[in-house]
Amino acid sequence: MFAALIVAAYLSLWPVPIQPVSWNSPTPPGYTGPHAVNTRLAGLQQISLGAESGPEHVLAGPDGKLYTGVLSGKILRMQADGGAQQVLASTGGRPLGLAFDAGGQLIVADAIKGLLSVAPDGRVSVLADRVDGEPIRFADGVAVAANGKIYFSDASRRFGPGERDTMEAAMLDVLEQSATGRVLEYDPAAKATRVVADGLSFSNGVLMSADQRHLYVCESGRYRVWKIDVNAARLDVRQASAQAQVLLDNLPGYPDNLVRGEGGRIWLGLSGQRNDLDKMAGQPWLRKLMLRVPRALWPEPRPYGHVLAFTEDGSIVADLQDPGGDSPVTTGATEAGGRLYIHNVAAHSIGWLAR
Repeated sequence: MFAALIVAAYLSLWPVPIQPVSWNSPTPPGYTGPHAVNTRLAGLQQISLGAESGPEHVLAGPDGKLYTGVLSGKILRMQADGGAQQVLASTGGRPLGLAFDAGGQLIVADAIKGLLSVAPDGRVSVLADRVDGEPIRFADGVAVAANGKIYFSDASRRFGPGERDTMEAAMLDVLEQSATGRVLEYDPAAKATRVVADGLSFSNGVLMSADQRHLYVCESGRYRVWKIDVNAARLDVRQASAQAQVLLDNLPGYPDNLVRGEGGRIWLGLSGQRNDLDKMAGQPWLRKLMLRVPRALWPEPRPYGHVLAFTEDGSIVADLQDPGGDSPVTTGATEAGGRLYIHNVAAHSIGWLAR
């Protein structure tokens, strides 16, 4: 009896780092319609990264080479077939989103260090690590506009990988649902950073629209992709506004990186399937209880690879899945040189298939 009371007290009172917020989760769409189950992502060819792991974003550079940031904090550069791998730079953090500016500088959203610039010789410079006097806790996705301005996501103001690893921080933010993610703009000419939009539940991938007037932004914690006016200022997306609209909603997984492909396609990775968290959306206390249960007792997530492509009007034009889970945690896809390279935050290799 006493032991039962101790367990009950632990499950009720043990402190946890989240203050969960109730929200209305849409009914999961399942794998139907444009997302009908398929095996188009199965059997990928692999480019080994040796001892490195976590190619969360893969960028095809203007020099025809591939660039990726890995868990060790290194940024790797290699030929399109994976040959001649070398370390371009080491950020000392966790490089995630990558983009080149017009001057050939590699712009990096580093989850720990902030917004960085890497010169061709590997020199690393900090562009922004604070906004309005507040630290940027979780820089994630990044895009460079034609006018040189840089747009990037700060996924969470509550949980940063400086205190935890990126996966743990992301999980806590999605569990809490406090929607503190935001989109920031860095102006290199003014060396100034401002808030474009906030109120996002784990803001993630960022991409410029073809006309440079809008940003596409993944909101991982709410399974959707936004279209946001680049001229917005401190726009709270939770309030109705003509400057923000949901382009893709109620996706079957967590949307992650956005990469422009060929033929008007935009590639999107779903880094995990929907799960029982949907059932806890209106029960904050249950999410607290979940964190008090030892992780060894949590159900194992089902490995599932999934990337898709859409057009700027929100039409799904491609959907590739790996139900066998050989390529799980698929954070994105990059289309270049007749190949589709698959981003993967957990792998020791870069998977690819011919297009």
